[in-house]
Amino acid sequence: MKNFIQKYKHAWVFLYGLIYLPWFFYLEQHVTTEFNLIHSPLDDKIPFIEFFVVPYLLWFGYIAVTVGYFFFHDKREFYQLVSFLFTGMTIFLIISTVYPNGLDLRPDVFPRDNIFTDMVKTLYIADTSTNVLPSIHVFNSIGAYIAIHRSQALRKHKALQIGTFLLTVSIILSTMFLKQHSVIDVVSAFLMAAILYFFVYAPRPIKSETYAKQTIG
Repeated sequence: MKNFIQKYKHAWVFLYGLIYLPWFFYLEQHVTTEFNLIHSPLDDKIPFIEFFVVPYLLWFGYIAVTVGYFFFHDKREFYQLVSFLFTGMTIFLIISTVYPNGLDLRPDVFPRDNIFTDMVKTLYIADTSTNVLPSIHVFNSIGAYIAIHRSQALRKHKALQIGTFLLTVSIILSTMFLKQHSVIDVVSAFLMAAILYFFVYAPRPIKSETYAKQTIG
């Protein structure tokens, strides 16, 4: 047990959940009617497509599996990933606190009736249309893809690289096609990711295979 604790002592970073979750749910409960409306004319040109609920929901597994992989396989890359994700998530919380925001994009009537629209209805009940700027769905997807793309162990697996790229793109598109986010939320997530990439990853270029790499074990 002692060796296990020593090997995975970097699990302390998950204590961040004790900060993020209460703060987020507080915002979800209190930012309900009085908020700044986020809207772009481009939003009105994007159709509602319920099939995108599939990649939207795959996001949860995508982020969990990516974080879990690096937690167990590469401590240095794990710290980089969570530094990127948790910093962005904290910025999101601060923005939502000082600038309460929300959307009015969801359709009043669904254009079709199928299993996917039923899934979207459930999603709409569980997830409010507030606290959307920037999109954490988009930001975290970008963060996961960056980590996988830069990974010494994973970057040589072309199928994985292509698959995660396509999944990331589909998740980003899903936020707009499901009317969960405005184009503004998506663009702001990209901007935040670009800025944080400079601070988290740019000072640490991808090392050659010939260099020693800090791994677990």
